Amino acid sequence: MNSDYIRNILESVRKGETSIDDAMESLKHLPYSDLGYAKVDHHRQIRRGYPEVIFCAGKTPSQVRGIIENMLPHGENILATRASHEVAKEIQAICPTAEYNELGRTITIRQKEITPTSTYIAIVTAGTSDIPIAEEAAVTAEIFGNQIQRVYDVGVAGIHRLYDKLDILRGARVLVVIAGMEGALPSVVGGLVDKPVIAVPTSIGYGAAFQGIAALLGMLTSCTSGIGVVNIDNGFGAAYLASMINKL
Repeated sequence: MNSDYIRNILESVRKGETSIDDAMESLKHLPYSDLGYAKVDHHRQIRRGYPEVIFCAGKTPSQVRGIIENMLPHGENILATRASHEVAKEIQAICPTAEYNELGRTITIRQKEITPTSTYIAIVTAGTSDIPIAEEAAVTAEIFGNQIQRVYDVGVAGIHRLYDKLDILRGARVLVVIAGMEGALPSVVGGLVDKPVIAVPTSIGYGAAFQGIAALLGMLTSCTSGIGVVNIDNGFGAAYLASMINKL
């Protein structure tokens, strides 16, 4: 991470392309960069093993652009979540290689080669309506260097669809299982596999689903052991945890 950044600066000084004063100014901002509206944490990769991720909701397109412009020289892969089309256009204007996943609302910029893990994370959804959260999880897991398998629309209303994918589910090192409505799918999957299951409740459902509260409570009170639960619609958080487990 920052070691590559430091090496490039020192090499630039050695070649006479950068003055010592300019190099010192660059190194001064290594812990974090204060942009006024954001403090970009350049040490997170060292502390956590993963670089800072940009949560775009509530930020203006120009703010997201400023953060990404600050991160780009450090050479790390960049992930931004909950990004609108407007934000994506702003970023692609400065970085044409930026990829926008419309369903997952993610932006990824790949500056370093990714060698995926030999083991994989299964991303499983109860319904098609849950796919946006699943895509956020899938993109997060992939940019963090994980192999993934998508298993979509296999909810309990047609349980035979799930059984057809048991070989994929049982072959995963960890599973992210996403469901709205009553949130039953993680309990079913947890009873069929011997791997950790990370349950993600979604805000999909009619009135009594209470925008995901019903699914959240159902998952928290699951009778199946080995299930952990993240917050409503938090595909990113689930994939982050799954990545940590997959790389142990």
